[in-house]
Amino acid sequence: MSLKRLFTEHPEAVGESYVEHMHVALSFSGPLLAAGLAALVHAFLPFLCTSTASTTVKRLHARMMNRTQHPVSHAPKNGMVSWDPVI
Repeated sequence: MSLKRLFTEHPEAVGESYVEHMHVALSFSGPLLAAGLAALVHAFLPFLCTSTASTTVKRLHARMMNRTQHPVSHAPKNGMVSWDPVI
């Protein structure tokens, strides 16, 4: 497998360019990191962050399940991705 395919095969399989896929993945990473930290705090102080992690995971799951896939556009119109990554 070529080096280029390593970076483009999965994004193309979900209808995104490499940059679009990176943007979406990064938009999930921040909330996931925050949810992980909230769960860590909750583990030691169970009276804090009682629903933060679960609420975040549910919101991100809904966002992922409601995404609409479109054909890859390597040149987004007006600098916008081909679908709305923030639902």
